[in-house]
Formats: sequence, structure tokens, C-alpha cells
Amino acid sequence: MEFTFKHLSPEAVARAIEKAERYRLLNEPGEAESICLDALEVDPTNQHAVATLLLAITDQFDHDPRIVAHAWDTLARIADEYERLYYTGIIFERRAKALLRNGTPRGGSRAYEWLREAMEWYERAEAIRPPNNDDALLRWNTCARLIMRDRNLAPAVEEPAEPLLLE
Repeated sequence: MEFTFKHLSPEAVARAIEKAERYRLLNEPGEAESICLDALEVDPTNQHAVATLLLAITDQFDHDPRIVAHAWDTLARIADEYERLYYTGIIFERRAKALLRNGTPRGGSRAYEWLREAMEWYERAEAIRPPNNDDALLRWNTCARLIMRDRNLAPAVEEPAEPLLLE
């Protein structure tokens, strides 16, 4: 069944984004995503809506790993270079945490790699951060603490390959 969506008035976009943020806080990322999509339909370049949408999408990584592609597509809509670097780190960090929460066998080494990747993006963001904005440093420290606290988060150990015996 198909429906034609109703459109927000341009004056209602800011309030809608506030509502989306509240839905995220209530652990209702699907509702937050829907609201952001409505806001972006009216104001396609609204960076606050794009960032909130991206966070709502990453909130859903636990439930559907296929949504990661949607996060990358949304990231491309971020105009500011610092924000793009920072949110790239967010995507990697949240992928790692979702992997850990899902208890994927041998997921520790992959999660470790994603956390380290996130830390690299946060360092890039830190290098060009606006004054009085240490968000990238806070995220970097969070990733570092997580790695130091969890002994399962370590680089993959390559096992030596046995040569094939040919007769």
C-alpha cells in the first residue's frame, strides 16, 4: 500500500527537529528518522536535521546492519568538513559498539579495528575543530577507554598458514 506523505510547513521544521531529538533520547530512533526525513523534505540542506538523521540511523545499527549504507549516504549530505570528519568517526564507533552488543563471534578484533578507525577520524576532526569544541577529543577518549577496558578488543592475530602439500 502506498501513501502520499503530508508536508511540514517551513516554519515547523525547527520544532520537528527538536521532537526528533527527543525521540532519540526516548530510544525511538525510527520515529526520529521519520521526522528528520519530513524536515529534510521541506529544507533539504538543514544541517541540524541531517546530523540528527545520521545519529538516528546509527542508533539502529544493532537491529539492522544493512542500514550502515544509509548512514554513509547521509554523511555525504554534511557540508562542514569538521562535522563530516567527526560523524565519520561516529559511524565507525557505533558500528563497533553494535557489533560488541550483538556478541558476534570473533567480533572483538573487527570492533577493535573499527574503534581505531573512529579514533583516526576523530584525530582528523580535532586538527580542524572550531574554538571551544572538544567533541572529537571526548569521543577519542571514549574509544580509548573502551579498548583499554575490554581485553577482547585487540588486533586480529594472523595465524601462520600451513603450506599445501602437493604430491
